[in-house]
Amino acid sequence: MLKAAIVLSLAAMLASLFSGLVFLTRDRQPSNRLLGALVLRVALAVLTVSLIAWGLYSGRLR
Repeated sequence: MLKAAIVLSLAAMLASLFSGLVFLTRDRQPSNRLLGALVLRVALAVLTVSLIAWGLYSGRLR
């Protein structure tokens, strides 16, 4: 279950990365969508690192 959550958060981080790339290349007018994608990606990275740390601490990941 924990490994699936880690993989899911990594996949969501990749999706956010590519959506940020699309926003960067396609938006001609100033927009906050790129900033939103960056904030989401950072939040997902924090979630992923905390899941890995918790898994190592609890012994579920070895």
